[in-house]
Amino acid sequence: MTDETATPADGDADALVSRLRLIEDQPLADRADALAQVHDELRARLEAGDAPRPHA
Repeated sequence: MTDETATPADGDADALVSRLRLIEDQPLADRADALAQVHDELRARLEAGDAPRPHA
């Protein structure tokens, strides 16, 4: 995928993947805490409602 076809959601996904890769390199106890934080943030976003739809 090129930058020309990337959407904001793609950027969010890329950021999440990068964040998860950093977390996976941490010691187990730190990893568990960091993954719990990611879980809480994602749950809060989902519970906040539908994602904004791009304008046509």
